[in-house]
Amino acid sequence: MAGHRIYTTSFASVYPHYVAKAERKGRTKADVDEIIRWLTGLTQDQLDAHLEAKTTFENFFAEAPSMRPERAQISGVICGVRIENIEEPLMREIRYLDKLVEELARGRPMAKILRA
Repeated sequence: MAGHRIYTTSFASVYPHYVAKAERKGRTKADVDEIIRWLTGLTQDQLDAHLEAKTTFENFFAEAPSMRPERAQISGVICGVRIENIEEPLMREIRYLDKLVEELARGRPMAKILRA
């Protein structure tokens, strides 16, 4: 499976890229963390623990306490693929997060990013 490599990649190895993308556009690490906490139901301490432990993407999402139902409202194209058409559940979760970070970097208001 082509996407299998991302599943075994540590979330911590990609996280700095999320932060850098946001910071290049005037947003903050705190904004990225808020998005991740909203999406997964993690506390900041739990998020920090996953980063320190270098948890794989597969385990990161599997261990998320409460994935937001509102994430189903996330749509559009990310990495050339329409999110709504992604059938593999873990890849869809990863792309939801990618899309939220992209929206943040594009300056979308936090209330809209968090589907409030």
